[in-house]
Amino acid sequence: MTTILVTGATGGLGRPTVERLRAAGHDVRALSRHAGGGRQAGEGRVVADLATGAGLEDALTGVETVLHLATTRKSDAAQTLTLLDAARTAGVSHIVYISIVGVDRIPFAYYRDKAECERLVAESGIPFTILRATQFHGFVADLFLATRRLPFLVTLPVSDQPIAVEEVADRLAELAETGPSGRVPDIGGPEILTLDELAAQWQRAHGSHKRVWRVSIPGKTMKAFRAGHHLAGLPGYGRGTFAEYAAHRARDTNEA
Repeated sequence: MTTILVTGATGGLGRPTVERLRAAGHDVRALSRHAGGGRQAGEGRVVADLATGAGLEDALTGVETVLHLATTRKSDAAQTLTLLDAARTAGVSHIVYISIVGVDRIPFAYYRDKAECERLVAESGIPFTILRATQFHGFVADLFLATRRLPFLVTLPVSDQPIAVEEVADRLAELAETGPSGRVPDIGGPEILTLDELAAQWQRAHGSHKRVWRVSIPGKTMKAFRAGHHLAGLPGYGRGTFAEYAAHRARDTNEA
């Protein structure tokens, strides 16, 4: 049985990852900044702050593997460096880092920060595994939900390859058990579809018939997305489709 610390354990990816690791028999510590409140991570919850390092020494004592899933969208590199310094001192023997497909090819500020995190992990001196995944189904859904009060849906002239978050959790749990593997192949969903096509699937599932307004945004970032640098290619690792996800979300909404 391996002792594993998961950062971002209470997040959308962290929860299913923790579940899979515990189901496999590992001793999992679910890292959180707060002792209570919000959605709980279950037994094994530990409190530490990646921004200041407070509590990390205790959280990492006896830990062999760290799955670093936490993200702030503002200071990931600084917090990753804090975690790596503490993990090195604690004698951690494996760091698994989740990243995003295209972070080294798309000049988006958040992506640049993720690419810097990858570099820090690779140069930390701790044996590591880096996995890049495409965007989750929920990310695409959030794009449509952001304009749900408008009489139209907003899309962009790009394609996407969304993947089920549970399938990314499956792969992370597998990599934690495999041991340090360096940069492993990127993973993505089973289909590459335009945002217009994904919007049509979303509306079909929800019984909606809004007009779709495609917005063109200039600049190098959107050019890189249009070029498909955020796609993992086919065949994808994942099997769950966005249409299935949209139908599930629609059922949940109707039953609520």
